[in-house]
Amino acid sequence: MPFRFLHAADIHIDSPLRGLAPYEGAPVEAMRGATRRAFERLVETAIAEKVNLLLLAGDLYDGDWPDYRTGLFFIAQMARLRDARIPVFVVAGNHDARSVITKSLRLPDNVHLFSADAPETRRLVDVGVAIHGQSFAKRSVPDDLSDRYPKPVDGLFNIGLLHTSADGREGHDTYAPCSADGLAAKGYGYWALGHIHRREVLREEPWIVFSGNLQGRHARETGAKGATLVTVEGDRVQSVEPRVLDVVRWSVCEVDATGAIDGDAVLDILADRLARELDAAEDRPLCARVRVTGACRAHQTLVRDPERWLHEIQAAATTATGGRAWIEKVEITTRPERERVPADDALADLLRPADALAADEALVAAARGDLVDLARKLPAELRQGPDGLDVSSTEFLSLALGRATDLLAARLFGEEPAK
Repeated sequence: MPFRFLHAADIHIDSPLRGLAPYEGAPVEAMRGATRRAFERLVETAIAEKVNLLLLAGDLYDGDWPDYRTGLFFIAQMARLRDARIPVFVVAGNHDARSVITKSLRLPDNVHLFSADAPETRRLVDVGVAIHGQSFAKRSVPDDLSDRYPKPVDGLFNIGLLHTSADGREGHDTYAPCSADGLAAKGYGYWALGHIHRREVLREEPWIVFSGNLQGRHARETGAKGATLVTVEGDRVQSVEPRVLDVVRWSVCEVDATGAIDGDAVLDILADRLARELDAAEDRPLCARVRVTGACRAHQTLVRDPERWLHEIQAAATTATGGRAWIEKVEITTRPERERVPADDALADLLRPADALAADEALVAAARGDLVDLARKLPAELRQGPDGLDVSSTEFLSLALGRATDLLAARLFGEEPAK
C-alpha cells in the first residue's frame, strides 16, 4: 500500500526577514511573521494531503528562543498534526543544536526529536518505514554523522534524516560533511537533507534531496521556497514533488535602463519589471533588490543624487504594485552614453581600450592575481563587508574598471564626474 510523507528543513521559526529598512508605504505587516505563516502552511499541507509522516531536517529554530512564545507556537502546530494522526520526526541542525537551545518545552507525543549522542532508528511498521537520524550536539559538527547511521531495516522503506553540507556548497558553512556517493552506499530509499537553503536533488537512485528552506529571509534566498512531497509504494519512490509554501518572495530585479533618456524613463521600466516579478511570485508580497544597469543618458542624473533616486524607486514601487513590493536595496551601475563622440574621434580612440578591458573577463582575471596581493596590504575594514574591495571577484573588478572609464569620460567631455 503506498504512503506519503512531507520533507521540509531550515524553518528558522521567528527569524526576521533581514535587510528591510522601513519606509513610508512599505508593506511592513505583510513581512512580519513570515516564517510562522510559512510553517502554518506546511502543517496545513500535511493535513490536506493526508501524509503519513512529516520530516524536519534541522534548523527548526533560528537560535535560542528570546522567550517561550517561539516554543509555544511550535507546540500548537504539532498538536494540530497530532489531532490529524500525523507523526513528526525532527533532527536538530547547527542553529538549533542541543548546546544552542537553552529553553525547552515538553513535545507532544506525536513528535520525535532524534538524539544528539548517536544515530537512532524509529520504525513505523504499520506504514512500512524506518527513519534513521541524529541531531547536532553543538553548532559546529566537523564529522560525517552519516558514516555511523545503521544498516537499512529489512522489509521496510528506509529514510535517512540528516542536516549536512553534503559535497560542500558555496555560501554555506561545512557541517556534518559527507558525499552523495557515501549516502547512496547506505542502501536507504530516500535521504531527507537540510542546511542548504536552495532546493536541490543530488541523486534519483536513490533519491537524495535538499528540500531548501521554507521561507526566504534575505536577498540571497530568492525564488520559490517550500517543502517536498514524496510518494512511496513498496520499496520504490513513485514521485518527488516540490510544494511551494513561502508567503513572501525575494527577488533580484534587474532593470535594463539602456537608452533611457532620464530618471522618469528608468522608473517606467522599473514599474514594468516589478509587475512581472509580482506575477512570477503569484501575487505574494515581494522583497526586491533593484539593480539598474545599461548605458543611458539618465546615468549622470542617477549617480549624481543616489539618495533621491533610492526614494524615487521606493515610491515608484509602492505606486506600481499597490504596496505589495518592498525595495530592500538599490544598486545603480549604469554608464553614460558616448554618442556625442564620433567613432573616429581621438577621445573615442582613448576610451575604447578601457571599455574593452572592462568587458573582457579573461583580461580582468589575468590582472586579478597581482591585485589580490596588493589588496592584502589594505586595512581589513576596507576589504570586508558588503561594500568591501573584493578584488578576487571578476565582477567587482569589471565594475570598478567601468566606473573608472566613466570618470575619465566625464572629465574629457567636460561633465560633472559621477559620484
